[in-house]
Amino acid sequence: MSEEVGPEAVVLGEVVIPAEKISARVGELAEQISRDYAGRPPLLLGVLKGAFVFLADLARAIRLPVELDFMAVSSYGAATKTSGIVRIVKDLDTDLSGRDVLVVEDIVDSGLTLSYLRKGLLAREPASLEVCALLVKRGQQRAPIDIAYTGFEIPPIFVVGYGLDVGERWRNLPDIRAARGEGVELS
Repeated sequence: MSEEVGPEAVVLGEVVIPAEKISARVGELAEQISRDYAGRPPLLLGVLKGAFVFLADLARAIRLPVELDFMAVSSYGAATKTSGIVRIVKDLDTDLSGRDVLVVEDIVDSGLTLSYLRKGLLAREPASLEVCALLVKRGQQRAPIDIAYTGFEIPPIFVVGYGLDVGERWRNLPDIRAARGEGVELS
């Protein structure tokens, strides 16, 4: 069952990944993507809302003329644990046929959302489909995941900042920080 915790009941914890380390890793990922996609600039598909900060920094650091599109999906609602039910809230504006698509995700937790997305996107017949995830929670996957580019692996804790939120709050933090609810462990 999903735990619903209001943002006012959440306390910020320790810094899990400082801003400087995030910036350095985004640069490394951008270099690798620039090499891997040389001669075939990718369509960066940002998964809203959490990935928007990561996507913006990554897109600026890639040394290719990338295109952007966005998709919004929901598997959490107001909860702090995935419901396991994925809904498309905003679909793409771009035709993926024959395109090299790089899905940019903020965090991969259970892998259910990513698995659902990959299946739906592959049906649109892109030339290639890869995933770049800022964070992957160790040991939480309930579905197989295939991630070409991973920023960081983190323990199974709830985190906010650098685009990640709880109740739409704390996306603007430059660091990634642990968050805990009063009387409830968010994981």
